[in-house]
Amino acid sequence: MAFSLFGLAMTFLSLLAASSAQLSANFYSSSCPKALSTIQTAVQAAVKKEARMGASLLRLHFHDCFVNGCDGSILLDDNSTFTGEKTAGPNANSVRGYDVVDNIKSNVEAACPGVVSCADILAVSARDSVVA
Repeated sequence: MAFSLFGLAMTFLSLLAASSAQLSANFYSSSCPKALSTIQTAVQAAVKKEARMGASLLRLHFHDCFVNGCDGSILLDDNSTFTGEKTAGPNANSVRGYDVVDNIKSNVEAACPGVVSCADILAVSARDSVVA
């Protein structure tokens, strides 16, 4: 019994160590050093233009993460074979801020094309909108 508990504890600790090693606040520091400042600047401008946008960006991130995790899927548009999350029941006419995220994505892509994920842009935008 003691060995089972020890084995379980060791497995848990190794999984915890492996998962924490994958996340980093400075993940883009070498691959896209301007990413965080670019996002922050755009969020601050959007909130300055319309104060409610801060709450809207936080809510956008929440809706992205709600069902299957934070993956940026809330940004998917409809096409001929797929109904995107923008128009899905819980999100239709409820979530806003897509234009701000599109602007941020354009700015980040100009700084470092193909590096920063949409899910990360949503997460950092939510963080920065709370600060703003």
